[in-house]
Amino acid sequence: MITPNVQTIKVAVVVMFYMTAALVMVFVNKAVLNNAPKIPLLFLLIQLIIAVVLLHVSTLITKRVEIPKVEKATAKKLVPVIFVNIVGLVFNTLCLRDVEATFFQIARGMVLPLTIIVSAIHTHDIPSKRVLIAASVVTIGFIVGVSPSPTVPANATPSLLSLIYGLLSSLFIAIHAVLIKMSLPYCNNSTIQLAWWTNVGSAIFLLPFVILHKEPFLLLEMTRNADWDGHVFLWGCLVTGFFGFLLCIAGLLSIKVTSPITHMFSSAARSVLQTVLGVLIFGDLLNVNRSMSIFVILLGTMYYTWVKSSETASKPPRVDVESVPLTSKNENEVEDEVTDWQEPKEEGKH
Repeated sequence: MITPNVQTIKVAVVVMFYMTAALVMVFVNKAVLNNAPKIPLLFLLIQLIIAVVLLHVSTLITKRVEIPKVEKATAKKLVPVIFVNIVGLVFNTLCLRDVEATFFQIARGMVLPLTIIVSAIHTHDIPSKRVLIAASVVTIGFIVGVSPSPTVPANATPSLLSLIYGLLSSLFIAIHAVLIKMSLPYCNNSTIQLAWWTNVGSAIFLLPFVILHKEPFLLLEMTRNADWDGHVFLWGCLVTGFFGFLLCIAGLLSIKVTSPITHMFSSAARSVLQTVLGVLIFGDLLNVNRSMSIFVILLGTMYYTWVKSSETASKPPRVDVESVPLTSKNENEVEDEVTDWQEPKEEGKH
């Protein structure tokens, strides 16, 4: 039996592991996209390939990682979840490329309300009043953040297209949360097998667009430019691929070792650190509107977590499969799926 002191240390280590992986993922992603803004799809494709390679390497280390058999029938059934996953990842990457690191969490602030809406439509179940209040608070925070502000110079104002990227990314992540639950039975209820299918399928879907956009040739041109630092792109791909893989493990461990509320508070702390580091590292602008927006979005999200924890605690316990699929994701997506874990009808992120 684990003593309270050992348990406390274990929780602290997992939380720090999650926060570190999440912060590294966001800022290295942003650094690479700043360094190579013309090849975002190729950058994403490389991350997916690294995730698949690491999954195969993991089979040599532990028997818990099982690579599924490639079957045409299974592939057809998983097309919807794979398609939604890659579209969401593409919009997510484009959004991060076009906005500041501190504004990124505002641009994608509608994940929770959209997840609640998609879940309600899918389950034909009307959310409770307290859940709707939480969604409304988050929506208000999003509106505050994207509203024009006289203190933000024109060159620092996010474009309408970048906001659309953020909204579409949030929408597809919300749909993805529902499709994961429906797709797990096709993978023997194994989140790792689903992760393999998702990464491999997403890479196959993405490859033609990378070629059509001529990104390999653009990369070749960039390497001939003496002013371009290719080391940033190379190391960025390796680091984000590796930490993206670790982040999925971190999200899973955070759910298993910590409580939902502890996880959400650690996510809130990470958001604050992300904001501060965005200002210090990239010189991002942080005015009153953006600060209030981040605060209100976090407030609504934490209130939602508390509400769902209370509602879940009042219901009979149920047996579920593992919560978060081990797949190549950025930190926001893992947090979103962890939030979905609070939903009784949702999966059980990343």
